[in-house]
Amino acid sequence: MPQEDLMVDKIRLALWQSNPTVGDIAGNLRKLRAARTMAAAQGVDLLVGSELGLLGYAPEDLVLRDVVLDAARDALEALARETADGGPAVLVGTPWRLPEGRVNAALLLQEGRISGVVVKHRLPNYGVFDEMRVFTPGPLPVPVLFRGLRLGVMICEDMWYPEPARHLKDHGADFLVVMNGSPFDLGKSGDRLTHARARAGETALSLMYVNQVGGQDELVFDGGSFVIGADGDVDVAAPQWDEALVVTDWAPTGPVKSWQCVPQPRPRPLGRWEEIYHALCVGLRDYVEKNRFPGVLLGLSGGVDSALSAAIAVDALGPERVRAVMMPSPYTSAESLEDAAACARLLGIELETIDITPAMTAFATMLAPAFAGRAPDLTEENIQSRARGLTLMALSNKLGPMVLSTGNKSEMSVGYATLYGDMCGGFAVLKDVYKTSVFALSRWRNAQRPEGSLGPAGPVMPERVITKPPSAELRPDQKDEDSLPPYDQLDQVLQLLIEGQAGVVEASQRSKLPQDLVERVWAMLGRAEYKRRQAPPGVKITRLAFGRDRRYPITNAFPG
Repeated sequence: MPQEDLMVDKIRLALWQSNPTVGDIAGNLRKLRAARTMAAAQGVDLLVGSELGLLGYAPEDLVLRDVVLDAARDALEALARETADGGPAVLVGTPWRLPEGRVNAALLLQEGRISGVVVKHRLPNYGVFDEMRVFTPGPLPVPVLFRGLRLGVMICEDMWYPEPARHLKDHGADFLVVMNGSPFDLGKSGDRLTHARARAGETALSLMYVNQVGGQDELVFDGGSFVIGADGDVDVAAPQWDEALVVTDWAPTGPVKSWQCVPQPRPRPLGRWEEIYHALCVGLRDYVEKNRFPGVLLGLSGGVDSALSAAIAVDALGPERVRAVMMPSPYTSAESLEDAAACARLLGIELETIDITPAMTAFATMLAPAFAGRAPDLTEENIQSRARGLTLMALSNKLGPMVLSTGNKSEMSVGYATLYGDMCGGFAVLKDVYKTSVFALSRWRNAQRPEGSLGPAGPVMPERVITKPPSAELRPDQKDEDSLPPYDQLDQVLQLLIEGQAGVVEASQRSKLPQDLVERVWAMLGRAEYKRRQAPPGVKITRLAFGRDRRYPITNAFPG
């Protein structure tokens, strides 16, 4: 019987909030098949996945390779044949090849064949997105037919503008289905709901939003898939930060027989610090797992940055996969030695001590002729940091775990970090976390054990680690504020200059801080660009992270 003649008065749809690995088409296909099997056991009619779920998001230049598109086509054709078994149909995201070019597509697989193809119309080309580089945009979408229903399928960015949803409504869509690869940042979940409610309100149609979850390089995806009614109410919500198969029931209701989803209980919303902490754990976990590192290795100094980094690593990977090294110098305080040991003890991780004094002596002897007649300065401080970096990299090479850098966004912003020293490593979990947030997250973790954590309950660091004045301990009685403004002022200015894109005068006015202080911070921010270009990747949590988000020239004489 032609689909146009089928009359259904109810339908069961499953949202498949998956954590794909970019490029692992075979592995992602296995997960999709397993999800379809679970959906079949629950009587699901249609399984809906996320944007580019077969290849993983964001694939970047992988999609420019014919061999990748060929592998995706073969996988989709095989999966399509399997839908002849009477089980659930599948709506899957994939790169696809059309006569017009390579496209970001959603394919409907049912009854043993590919029955519909929807192409992404709006290609984002801002922030971390550069889809216009690799994909060809499609026309405004039209509904795809499934068991007599007209599904209004959109792909991610298409939901953020009125035209695609309006076009689907005009062509008879019964409800809207949005497949997404929407990265996390603070405030993004609210933005998604705002745009989804706008589209539902404009079209008087219910909307299903399916998002990816997990970490991919610097991006992290929080899931949080949902269904909202035409009235804007959230009827169904999937959890954040976990894979989930959420089964939903739909039926036409009301005098105009509009399709609505049966409401379900919603998961507990996460608070700000809990949400950020989960993002950091998921980003680190998936970077380590998907790149097949056996674990991580970090310098544990007794300071708050390394203590928080260690706690995140233990919560994400488990204490048996985290190794810490204390590398004292003649300037290391007794308190730092005690606090590092206490952190390791609370976290249940191994702590090794390797004194860098012999390396300092060796470098001093080696460089003495070249440095003759010159007083010690920042050079000797940086040698200490680089001796520590060299030590960690040697241990990584010999033993296998990835070096975890412990620097924060405040330090990365103003260059208060040593290139090839404390900046070395494979991943910087706090790279997009300001120092003031480091303090807040540390206090939160000392009071809370995150759900799903592999680390201990109770405090993970002594209170003194959070309250003592931060210091690099590279010279006697050194404090960070000898070189930097107080962190509450510094972070306020940095957020205005970076995320706010404010000029120096505007930043001074809005922060109510002296203009010469803001000018000093702007100068440090610009001078440090060359360092940031060589820094390891790290989890993006703000609207404007260093790296693909913020691309400033290294040679830059603009005064602010």
